[in-house]
Amino acid sequence: MTPVLSETQRDGWGSISDISTCASLAKRARRLNELRRLFAALHPVIRAILLSACVLGVGGLLFVATLLTITLHYLYFDRTNLPDIEAFVRFDCPSIGHVYDNQGELLVELSREHRHIIQYGEIPPIVRDAILAAEDKNFFSHGAVDYSRIPRVLQKVRIRTILTRMTRVGRADKAESLAMLRQGGSTITQQLVRAYYLRNLTDKENGNQLRSGVLSYIVGARSAKKLARKLEEIRLAVWVEEQMRSRFGSKQRAKEEIFARYASFLYMGNGQYGFATAAEYYFGLPLSAFSGADADRAALLAGIAKSPRYYAPNSPDADRVLHRRNQILRLMLARGSLSRDAAKAAERMPIRLVTRNGAVQADNSSQAPAVIETVLDELKLRYSGANAEDLLQGRIQIYSTADARLQRVANEALEHGLMRYEKRHPAAAGIIQGSVVVLRNSDASILAEVGGRRMFNRRLNDYSDFNRVTQSERQPGSAMKPIVYLAAFLHGPFTLESIVPDEPISIPDGDKPGGKAISNYDGEFKGPIPLRLALAESRNAVAIWITKQIGIGSILRAAQEVGIESRLQPYPTTSLGASEVNLLELANAYRTIACGSFNTPHVIRQVSRGATLVATAFAEQTIPEAVNSTAITLLQEGLRGVVRLPTGTAHSLDGVDFPIPTMGKTGTTSQFKDALFVGSTYGMEGITVAVRIGFDDNRSLGNKETGARVALPVFREILLNTYAAKLVGDVPEFPAQMEDSIAQFLKPPAEVTPEDVVTQPQL
Repeated sequence: MTPVLSETQRDGWGSISDISTCASLAKRARRLNELRRLFAALHPVIRAILLSACVLGVGGLLFVATLLTITLHYLYFDRTNLPDIEAFVRFDCPSIGHVYDNQGELLVELSREHRHIIQYGEIPPIVRDAILAAEDKNFFSHGAVDYSRIPRVLQKVRIRTILTRMTRVGRADKAESLAMLRQGGSTITQQLVRAYYLRNLTDKENGNQLRSGVLSYIVGARSAKKLARKLEEIRLAVWVEEQMRSRFGSKQRAKEEIFARYASFLYMGNGQYGFATAAEYYFGLPLSAFSGADADRAALLAGIAKSPRYYAPNSPDADRVLHRRNQILRLMLARGSLSRDAAKAAERMPIRLVTRNGAVQADNSSQAPAVIETVLDELKLRYSGANAEDLLQGRIQIYSTADARLQRVANEALEHGLMRYEKRHPAAAGIIQGSVVVLRNSDASILAEVGGRRMFNRRLNDYSDFNRVTQSERQPGSAMKPIVYLAAFLHGPFTLESIVPDEPISIPDGDKPGGKAISNYDGEFKGPIPLRLALAESRNAVAIWITKQIGIGSILRAAQEVGIESRLQPYPTTSLGASEVNLLELANAYRTIACGSFNTPHVIRQVSRGATLVATAFAEQTIPEAVNSTAITLLQEGLRGVVRLPTGTAHSLDGVDFPIPTMGKTGTTSQFKDALFVGSTYGMEGITVAVRIGFDDNRSLGNKETGARVALPVFREILLNTYAAKLVGDVPEFPAQMEDSIAQFLKPPAEVTPEDVVTQPQL
């Protein structure tokens, strides 16, 4: 019964108790008014359901009350079958994996989903305001669900769809049939939960296949799935906010963390995830650089969330994009985020996008594709605590041994070398190929790696393309001969001063009488000559003669000692480079010779998961193996002679225009199919560079296109530019005793007699 106010109470409010009674009545009246407004705002269908329940009496009310109770219990109290909250708290989601060089310079970004994880404080206020205005103005005040939106959402229910469905209960819907509930009304937390936890449910939502269950039978599969997903979305959103408040200590901090995850996780179109990558992609502007003057850009980004397909700034329908942007600007004005003048100025701005061609990738992603390919291979083979998928998901970051500066030097030198060849052979333009690898002598770390020319078949080289350093096995030609001489020093009574016969010689060739005759490149034989001269001039006949003296088995063992892992054929022609090897193992063999210590080439320096070190370089887990020092010293001097002796095949490196003491060997394969040069600066402080140039289809480079003419100039340019820029320190000097020994040899030689020739029974 409603109390009646006395005249005193109506006019003067009477005593304190009277005032309290009136306040209580006023509060009750306000609640009644709120209920009336809510009921009036409800969709006519909902009102009809409630009125029907009233007409049905107690039974109907009990049914409605029971249904509501079950729903509320499920949303707010049922905490069974929940996903992993720890991953959400840590925010384990696909981001960008980075590979850095040895100076900390970024070599490449790799990702399944191109995303930068950002913190709340890294989101500029103008961007926050745009997101809140566009998606959830009450985000910081509601508890995961904004109930003030319910009337507006219910007004979007498709009445005709419901009525149509009610006339055909139990039948399957057509593929193009509409769902009864439109999109809309989801808070930021709900959107994040939907994308993070319910992607599978959302993807299956558009199917109309009838499923078992009363709800599917009555309203149709599509509407039932949408409603089920919506309920689960609300349940998880409420649970996530509860958990985040518990973890971060306050509602405000929890909201900030959720907001940051939303801004990092959301798909923004064109392969970009999160506002940070979208800002760089669409506008070429870091998100942190956004200011109040960028309200138009902030509104464009915020507008994408509704539908990247339709509202991405580069969408073909620019009018639709502008309408959405301006709508958000007006909402920002209404919330007080923008002044009227600022909002009008932003509305007048055209869509300003950075020019893009094709897919997004880091500007330097094509500088070291072979390095990246080797990183991925090495990660798979040698690191059990991480894998390539971890890198592509952004869970780990890799710090490599490569040097981006030296990589650029190697890239340019190879391109220049190929261009010089193309000038001599215009028909080869664009199809001649090459590869380069640079190793640090001390630990076999890869400083630079070029797996092919920068542009091939009209496209930029990519890390997934063919890497000619590691994947191409080709004959090394005469670049194999130093290993023959190493075997001679290890297994025979040979020194650099030994006299060896440069005379006609043959090897077995099937049933051919007399076998196959071996000739030298110049078609001549010089007779008995010092061994160091035979090495410098790359005399084929001498290499075969030594092989016969010490046995091919000795050469195969010596090759393994210095790092040749490919299976070499046990035939004499292997001494002339007839067995195939890849360029990396050949480079490592020369590196071992240059410093006297074997190690395994590697490109990974460190693997980190956040601030946690996962693993250090593989090289630090192994112990270098020393090679016979006497034999190595003799071979080092012999390879230094290849450069210093006037008739040496690399004598062009001995001059005032090339003030870098080096040792090395040219290589030219049969019929000029490949041209190589592999060389080193001295000792542990030096580097080794291997260059190979040839066609992928194994055609000939052409007559006289030797390693000295084609590959050596690339080596020369790399060393000149590397040491000029002091990228690997100062140039190491060869031991004075070694240089003096070569100088002594360069004095006029005494006459050699046949009795001086060293012979040894064939093994």
